[in-house]
Amino acid sequence: MDSTELRIAAVVPCHNEEASVAKVVADLLAAVPGIVVYVYDNLSTDKTAERAREAGAIVRHEYTKGKGNVVRRAFADIEADVYLMIDGDDTYEASAAPLMIKTLLDGPYDHVLGVRRQDESGSAYRAGHETGNKVLNGVVGKVFGENVEDMLSGFRVFSRRFVKSFPAVSREFEIETELTVHSLHLRVPRTAVPVGFRDRPAGSESKLRTYHDGFKILALIIGLARHERPVAFYGLFGTLSWLVSIILSVPIVVEFYNTGEVPRFPTLFLAFTLLLLGSLAWTAGLILDGIRRSRHEAARLVYLRYSAVSADEHQPNGNGGDARTGGAGL
Repeated sequence: MDSTELRIAAVVPCHNEEASVAKVVADLLAAVPGIVVYVYDNLSTDKTAERAREAGAIVRHEYTKGKGNVVRRAFADIEADVYLMIDGDDTYEASAAPLMIKTLLDGPYDHVLGVRRQDESGSAYRAGHETGNKVLNGVVGKVFGENVEDMLSGFRVFSRRFVKSFPAVSREFEIETELTVHSLHLRVPRTAVPVGFRDRPAGSESKLRTYHDGFKILALIIGLARHERPVAFYGLFGTLSWLVSIILSVPIVVEFYNTGEVPRFPTLFLAFTLLLLGSLAWTAGLILDGIRRSRHEAARLVYLRYSAVSADEHQPNGNGGDARTGGAGL
């Protein structure tokens, strides 16, 4: 199935991107024939919406602040076969979109990640962002047991079944992490494609706050580890409680064996309390692991309700309709 027969939608979240959004829209329209570009204006105070509309985009508004809120709204509202997500700051090379879409169709894949490659100046990453990105990639890789490339990239292509099975609970910049984790725990077919990454144009300012948003993302990863690896998460605390309990109780048991007396009752009570807490932690982990499996099975069933988008044959869309509606059919 040729990509021109598909409904392809681009989602461009924007907050005060007057200086760059028109170029992003124009580049996407030029790169992918038939694509429909949706610019979601998120409480901009400049002329972002006007510039996007003039460039040929469909402009919609999301009045709850945060990129995650924009993505959740867009994924719920837009009906398409292929979804492309790209930031409106013109830091990504939109010319990579055709290759990413082709890669998705040829796989067929459900998630194609645009892995950022800096331009020759090497200044596109703000200080600390590249290091922080690598650290977070490593943490997620350890938690989920799979290598992760450029988890915080904002340039991605998705299939319909990925988008419609994605719960999208994040509110702000944690959305990229949530997208990555969704692909990992569902074990969907996924791959990565290198894309150009450059400095923002003059007059455009980054909305990402290095430490504030970095800690939010780290907190999300810890929360996801608790939900997605409950046996390991709670088992760690349970095991630590048991070890401390043993360390505290062994001298008391030895002294009781030698003298028949228990001289430190408070310490003994603390040891038994820690032993009980450790057992409760392990029990909680095992129960939550069963719930996790049920959640994954339910999510997998939702995912399987939709057909794969393939370049080899014509596939019906998730509602049973014909996907050959063209870009204008959105």
